[in-house]
Amino acid sequence: MLFDSPAYLAFLTLVVIVYWKLPRKQQNLFLLAASYFFYGWWDWRFLLLMIASTGMDFMIGGWIGNSDDPRRRRLLLLLSLVINFSILGFFKYFNFFVDSFTRTLAMVGAGPLTVQFFRIILPPGISFYTFQEVAYIVDIYRGKLKPADSILDYALFISLFPHLIAGPIQRPSHLLPQVQQERTLDPGTFLDGVMLIISGLFRKCVIADQCALVANGCFGGHFGHGLPVTVVGVLAFAFQIYGDFSGYSDIARGSAQLLGFHFMVNFRQPYLASSLQDFWRRWHISLSTWLRDYLYIPLGGNRHGTRKTYRNLMLTMLLGGLWHGANWTFVIWGAIHGLVLSAERAGRLGEDQIPATNPLWLWMRRIVTFTIVCFAWVFFRATSVSEAFRLLSDTSVNSARPELVTAAVVIAVVAAVCLAMDLRIENAREEYLFQNWTPQRRLATGVATLAAILLLSGSEPNAFIYFQF
Repeated sequence: MLFDSPAYLAFLTLVVIVYWKLPRKQQNLFLLAASYFFYGWWDWRFLLLMIASTGMDFMIGGWIGNSDDPRRRRLLLLLSLVINFSILGFFKYFNFFVDSFTRTLAMVGAGPLTVQFFRIILPPGISFYTFQEVAYIVDIYRGKLKPADSILDYALFISLFPHLIAGPIQRPSHLLPQVQQERTLDPGTFLDGVMLIISGLFRKCVIADQCALVANGCFGGHFGHGLPVTVVGVLAFAFQIYGDFSGYSDIARGSAQLLGFHFMVNFRQPYLASSLQDFWRRWHISLSTWLRDYLYIPLGGNRHGTRKTYRNLMLTMLLGGLWHGANWTFVIWGAIHGLVLSAERAGRLGEDQIPATNPLWLWMRRIVTFTIVCFAWVFFRATSVSEAFRLLSDTSVNSARPELVTAAVVIAVVAAVCLAMDLRIENAREEYLFQNWTPQRRLATGVATLAAILLLSGSEPNAFIYFQF
């Protein structure tokens, strides 16, 4: 059930109405049942996998929390990590390694394999809920969190439907206490939730879906080929993935607020970043902070000299790229980010070095950062490494079809709208547009935005990009 579908809006409305009529314990039980129904809507077989994983980590977390033996605690931590990442690795990377293996055999002339491997279907959201489970176990091991007393509370923390399929990745110290505490219906928070959902629908249905038409046309060869087609296609994809994922995050956060929960902000105007380090403090914040706290810092962070710092940055970004998908294109995408982050550190080019009184220098930095991000998006969007290099190497300028001009105008308008929205939010320090307006003006703005969504939505529905991760 997609967030921008009538089925989800009907489901959410029914859940919210019933939920607020129940006491807390029944609220949690009802939400857990609703979340399992939501997840089982995709495929009930994957629901069994998530329930088994939830039960395993609940028990291991309790054993770690109740043990004073350092060796036993380490073994239990290792057990959880091995099981969680083995499950994730099997479902996410089995097809990738089989395909890589067969291609390698073909390259050395060994011929095709005679054994027919079966194909593995990726369970929705497995990357996201696995990362939450790992964070829960690691935080208990580090003594930062006490194990949940109730498996009902823990299961709801893992499966709460707004974040279940594509995040934001919730930290146990942030969400688990909210699950365990009494929640009250606050009109202001409820209105914030409604406005976030409307904001998310606009970003997804108008910005992302319109850009998807152009991006698919450019990458699919429908507008011809050459440098102009690649540039327009990459710009279209840049705003597609931003509108798509920030829109999903807004809908997820808004849905949670209708139920009395607060999710972390996952995007803070990333295309206004003045360095790649700044970009990762603004883009997919729940993932970037997870990678920092549970991978980069445990590897040693920047505590063991310059060379190891660069190594840790590269490993973190390579694994972050591989997390996004089982394809060498994502590995290269991560490598580009790792190399640029290392170069920024080597040249001390973090955003703190920008003179606050020099807006021209700031915008130059923003343009350079955006260009680097878009260059990396080529590999993220391409279906293969060879396709990415073909797109980047084709510098012809007279091979585009006339329709590309119309597509470029559409992307220019979308880019201007996104820039205006982000500058407004950045300067006003809001979480969403017009957050600080009066309730009456916000409601009027919401109605007008819904009308714009109905009029301007893309003609072809597109699934949220991060559903595949």
